[in-house]
Parts: sequence; C-alpha cells; structure tokens
Amino acid sequence: QGANLRLKSPSTLTMRWLLHALESFKQPAPALPVQLSSVWMDFDSVDFYSEPFDCAILLGSGNFGAEVETCKLFDEWLIPICSADTLGDQPWGPERLQAAELIHPSSDRRDWRRWLNRMDLAGQVTLSKGKVFDTLDQGITAAVRGHGVSIGDLFLVADDLNEGQVFLPFNSAVGTGDAYYLVWLQDSFKRQRVLELRDHLLTCLPDISSIEVELLTAP
Repeated sequence: QGANLRLKSPSTLTMRWLLHALESFKQPAPALPVQLSSVWMDFDSVDFYSEPFDCAILLGSGNFGAEVETCKLFDEWLIPICSADTLGDQPWGPERLQAAELIHPSSDRRDWRRWLNRMDLAGQVTLSKGKVFDTLDQGITAAVRGHGVSIGDLFLVADDLNEGQVFLPFNSAVGTGDAYYLVWLQDSFKRQRVLELRDHLLTCLPDISSIEVELLTAP
C-alpha cells in the first residue's frame, strides 16, 4: 500500500478520460505508481479514514470537508447525444425529441430533467419512457450504437465528438453547477505525490475547443 498512490474514481470518468490520462503519467515511470480503483457511486463520496485511498476524483460542488484539499479539473455540462443514423438530416426540436427513444444514464432520470428544465422544455418530453442504465458510460455506449438519444457530459464525450463517433441533436450544453475535483487529505504523507498527479491531470483535460456548443449555466 505504501508503494502506491491509491486513487478512487467514478466509473464513467475512468473509462472516458482517466485511463488515458494515467497512461501518460507512467512515462517516465513514477516513483509512486497509481493504483486505480474505478467505483460505481450513485453520489460521489470518499471517506479517507475508512476507505483505503490516498486521493479521489469526485463529482460535486467542491465542498468535501474542512480537512480535504481540492483541485477542480473540469465542470459538468449535460448535452444530448446520438449516433449519425439517429441524428438524421432533419432539424431537432421538442416534438422530435418526444418521439425519439430516450436513454437515461440513471434510474431517477435526473440528468435529462436538468437539461429539459434549463431549456424550458419541461413537460414537453415524457421522461418516464425510454431505456434506463446505471452510468453515463453505458448511456453513451447505447447512443453510439444507435439505440436512442442519451444525455451525456460534454467533456466526457469530447473524444467521441471529435472523432465522429457521436453527434449532437442540440447544440446547447447545460451546466449543473457540479464539477470533477481531485481531492486528498491536507495532512496526507503522500501529499507531494498527489500534487504531482494533480499537475499532470491538469495537462490532460478533455479538449472541447473545436466543438460548437452554447454553454448555458444553471439559472
């Protein structure tokens, strides 16, 4: 345990960004290798006193406790995504979205609800219909394979968008007010190594600069 930097991370972030970022952290070989645990969490959290981790990446407001240091990596922006076949060549509006097969990345459908509310489309699209999955990653995969329209995180689908694997039926991304943070205990004896990881991750953030979207903050 002392020979590794033990990192906890949510599953979708791990699959969509973190694994690739950590690969480049291995070169040159670090003195303290990262031992990654990808964990499904309904609401992201970590207890450094009862869980075997030195640091974690969590989605939240940034308030993780007085004894914890944080570094914001990137904000969460929700946006609908689909395959090229689902996108088609006709414009999208509430009527077409209502007729489409929705993909929900959580059973409470909170991500679609947030996006629709900010777009003033609440009540125009039936949230009770569609396929339900456990994670954003599963929803993204289902959308890429043409099973409907999912709601995704703009930063976590950036590579898929830039590579033409997924498309945007709407060009408005809605901010949730949450962000992904690297967090660690202030008095961690591995603090210096965590700071090295932090500095590396900040050089590997997803690139959305070429994606033409309107970023709408929460009201």
